[in-house]
Amino acid sequence: MKIIISPAKKMVRETDLMEPSGLPVFVDRAEQICRILQAMDRKELQQLYRANDKITEENFLRLRDMDLRGNLTPALLAYVGIQYQSMAPRVFTDGQWAYVREHLYILSGFYGLLRAMDGVAPYRLEMQAPLAADGKKDLYAYWGSSVYEELTAGEEKPVIVNLASKEYSRAVEPYLRPDDRFISCVFGELTEDGKGRTKVRVKATQAKTARGSMVRFLAERQAEEPEAMKDFREDGFRFREELSGEREYVFVKQASEKNSFGD
Repeated sequence: MKIIISPAKKMVRETDLMEPSGLPVFVDRAEQICRILQAMDRKELQQLYRANDKITEENFLRLRDMDLRGNLTPALLAYVGIQYQSMAPRVFTDGQWAYVREHLYILSGFYGLLRAMDGVAPYRLEMQAPLAADGKKDLYAYWGSSVYEELTAGEEKPVIVNLASKEYSRAVEPYLRPDDRFISCVFGELTEDGKGRTKVRVKATQAKTARGSMVRFLAERQAEEPEAMKDFREDGFRFREELSGEREYVFVKQASEKNSFGD
């Protein structure tokens, strides 16, 4: 079973807690992207990032001295965001680290595909950023099927648990084969539309928190099958069989716990 998650925009350098286990599988292709970004001026980067002056300047300076082969941080410790705070990898047990080393993958516009302990440098580049590279119109075309192929290499009938956002799962989903088992997790609240029909409404902050908690939940239980997710009871969510299907597991936040995140 493979678990895919999204990266976070904010990153840190952490070289004291743990050593990376190696370099990302597509580090050569990441270096090609790096060279393209390094050739851009501040204005071009700001347009690409759609960011303010402070963020643009920070990443302009990062790129100037960026080294993708030295002074690196394990990927799972490098990202800082709601999902990663909820996952809390810094307090993982040895068993949990062993689990994510084997099962967890981070999708990345810059690196393509990362394992939990791959060494990375802080960068900024969303998968949907309009960056042309190697004659390809954007990053989805640049990575093509390579992310999917690496993710499923050696698997006769891959099982993929999708905890990534749509922006990132798009790097995998178009290449799925009929025998692949691909299960997306939806975390939301039940609401009614104007016609009295029940719908699942997803709130971004709640969903990010739940995705991180789900990774930690699976690691704690050393889960080897997606069905283990049905016992998830964290952050007020419960699995709803009647709303779910073979390719989508739906988790609904209980009414009494809807306000626990202050949304």
